[in-house]
Amino acid sequence: MHVCNQVAGTSEVTSARKNDANRANARFSTGPKTPHGRARASRNAFRHGLSLAIDCDPLLSEEVDALAGKIVGDNVNPQVVKLARHVAEAEIDLSRIRALRHQIVNTALCDATYESETRSREKFALVRRCARVDGPFTPMPDEVVDFLYSYPLGPSKLAIIISDKAQQLRTLDRYERRALSRRKFAIQAYDEELRQS
Repeated sequence: MHVCNQVAGTSEVTSARKNDANRANARFSTGPKTPHGRARASRNAFRHGLSLAIDCDPLLSEEVDALAGKIVGDNVNPQVVKLARHVAEAEIDLSRIRALRHQIVNTALCDATYESETRSREKFALVRRCARVDGPFTPMPDEVVDFLYSYPLGPSKLAIIISDKAQQLRTLDRYERRALSRRKFAIQAYDEELRQS
């Protein structure tokens, strides 16, 4: 019984210490402190332009109006038109996100000299090593030159691209999940309004 109390008392002390350490660490991770850093961080959401409202872009607004018109057909009920517009906005957002994902991957695939940061560093380190060992004016061996001018092809190139662009693609996945959720709830609201009218 006495041992159990000691163990319980120790875990409470450790827990309190851990909480104090967590609070102290949290004070250091509150984001940028300088005005320049805060201004840069405030623009993070606008990097892809996906967080901008569709109404801010006249071309997208026209697309939404056209799609909403196709959804409602001859119905002139203002509430139905409004809900159809919400569905259309979510659908256009999904199209924008998917087009951007395609553009990111396709641009990298079409680049004949694309390679990862890691492979670029490996090539640079190899050149430095050759220059250090053989001297800067000595011609490099053929296999080294072949490696320097080699670039990934086929499935391995796609795998490297996806690995390199993983952070961007994760961000787009997050936007896509939100747009899918908005579309789902907008469709449900639209269907409910149609049933009631």
